[in-house]
Amino acid sequence: MQRNDFTSALIIVGLTGSIGMGKSTTANLFRDAGIPVFDSDAMVHRLQARGGEALPLIEAEFHGVVKDGELDRQALGDVVFKSPDKLKRLEGIMFPLLHERRRNFFAHALRSGADMVIVDVPLLFETGGDQAVDFVVVVDAPAEVQRARVLDRDGMTPEKFENILEKQMPNRDKVTRADYIIDTNNGIEAAATQVANVIAAIRDQVQKKNMEIL
Repeated sequence: MQRNDFTSALIIVGLTGSIGMGKSTTANLFRDAGIPVFDSDAMVHRLQARGGEALPLIEAEFHGVVKDGELDRQALGDVVFKSPDKLKRLEGIMFPLLHERRRNFFAHALRSGADMVIVDVPLLFETGGDQAVDFVVVVDAPAEVQRARVLDRDGMTPEKFENILEKQMPNRDKVTRADYIIDTNNGIEAAATQVANVIAAIRDQVQKKNMEIL
C-alpha cells in the first residue's frame, strides 16, 4: 500500500480491468455501497464535449478535429494514434485537466464525510496511475466470457476487439499486480458480496496500519 499525496484522511482505491471484464458494473456496486466513484473515462468525455474545457485546446493543437463545435473522435484518433509524439501532446492537454478534476472530487468527498473513494481508470497500470493510489482492485472474468460480452456490443467486431486488446495490458498481468480481485463471472449478487468484502478488508487493513504507526 502506498499512501496518496492528497491527504492521509482519504483512502484512494484504483479500480481497473480490461474491456468486457465488468468494471463499469463493479464501479456501480461500489457506488451502491456508498463509496464515491471518479469515472475517468466519463470525465474525459465531458472535458471533450461541446463547451468542454479541453475542446479549444485540442483544436488549437490539432486543427480540424473539431467540427461544428463537436470533437470528431475518428479524426482525432487518426491523428494521434499513428504518432506517439502527437499522442503525448494530447495527453499533455488532458492529463492536467483530469488531475484537477480528480483533486476537486477528492476534496468534495472529504467534505461529504467519505473515508474512501474509487478512481475508475481503464488504463491504470498502463499509465502508471497505480503509483498514485493506496490500493488497486482489478475486475476479472474468463477470457471467453470477456470476448462474448464485448462482441455483443453494438458496432463491435472481432477486429476492433483485438485492436483494443493490443492497447491494454493483459488482464492476467493486472491480476498479478492487484491488491484485491473482483470476479464478475458469477452474477451481480456474488460481485456485490465481493465488493462489500473488499471495502471491509481495505478499511481493516488501513486501521491496522494506523495502529502500528501509533
